[in-house]
Amino acid sequence: MVQLKVILTGATGMVGEGVLLHCLQNIHVSEVLIVSRKSYPLKHPKLRELIVKDFNLLSQFSDQITGYDTCFYCAGISSVGMNETDYTAITYTTTLNFAKSLLAVNPKLTFHYVSGAHTNANGSQMWQRVKGNTENALARLGFKAAYNYRPGFMKPVAGQKNVRWFFKPIIAVYPVLFPKKSLTLHQVAQAMINISFKDYPATILEVKDMNQAAQLSI
Repeated sequence: MVQLKVILTGATGMVGEGVLLHCLQNIHVSEVLIVSRKSYPLKHPKLRELIVKDFNLLSQFSDQITGYDTCFYCAGISSVGMNETDYTAITYTTTLNFAKSLLAVNPKLTFHYVSGAHTNANGSQMWQRVKGNTENALARLGFKAAYNYRPGFMKPVAGQKNVRWFFKPIIAVYPVLFPKKSLTLHQVAQAMINISFKDYPATILEVKDMNQAAQLSI
């Protein structure tokens, strides 16, 4: 059975943690390397960890990020209270530098970027434009394939620790009220895994695309 070696960011956030826990349970994933600014408190036979304080300097760790099949880039920050310059430096510049470092040593890598619902390079809001520009720039880098995920509501997986308190009251209610805008993080992660094995016709995945991709056979 062919298996994936995965690089994952954002394990200390809700999306990255959910994707990580799903990957550790999945028979098609042989290894997950967490690249993080701080340690994630979990031990697992499939799990490795690389602490990188500045993602812009990932190239300094090239010997430790070589030989991987796919990257699930789940790191990100809220734009609330941030100016465009600072938000661009983290969301656009850092992501692109990280991706370039991976591509330099993994030329056949598939890159999966968790963007956000309503991302739009021509949007009226600053965060929409920055994330849209990030999506477009990733597509031009030359990966084997680059996919952008624009999820809506994502239900956490069992065992997650990094779920903010204000999110918890709506976990049971939102999927019932808005099923077409809702996913579980199991579905998001499974979509990433499946698409890493076989091409998907869209490079920008909305909720319905992630639903479909999560059901592909591999």
